[in-house]
Amino acid sequence: MPTQKFPGRYESLERIATFIRAEAETTQLSHSDVFAVETAVDEAVSNIIEHAYHGEESGDIICTCITNPEGITVTLEDTGRPFDPHNIPEPNLNVPLMDRSEHGLGIYMMRKWMDEVRYEFENGTNRVIMVKRIKKQAG
Repeated sequence: MPTQKFPGRYESLERIATFIRAEAETTQLSHSDVFAVETAVDEAVSNIIEHAYHGEESGDIICTCITNPEGITVTLEDTGRPFDPHNIPEPNLNVPLMDRSEHGLGIYMMRKWMDEVRYEFENGTNRVIMVKRIKKQAG
C-alpha cells in the first residue's frame, strides 16, 4: 500500500500527479480512466489546499493508493478545517456559466470522474476516499 506525504502547496500537484499516475498505471485501467483518476485527485488536493488549509504552508497531505484487480482506491488525508460535502449544493448546469455558483463544480466533477467518492472526518483528520473501477469488457 504505497503512501506518500506531500506539503500542502500547489507546487506539490505535479509530484502528486506523478505518484498517482504511476500507481494507476499498474492496474488495467484505460488511459482515459488513469487521466480521470489523476484529474480527480488534482481537484481534491487543490480543494484541500484552498479550503481545508486556507492556503499554502498550513499542513501536509497524505496520499495512499491501493490497487487491486478491480481498480484503484486513492485516499487523501489532511488535518485542515473539517469538510462536509453535503453542505455544498450540486451545481445547476442549466444556467449560463457566468450565472453559476463559484462553488461545488469541483466536487461534482470528482464524482463524475470517479466511481465512488466518500468523505470522512475522524480524530482531527479529513479523509477523501476515491475509487475508480476497471470497466469489464463485454464478451
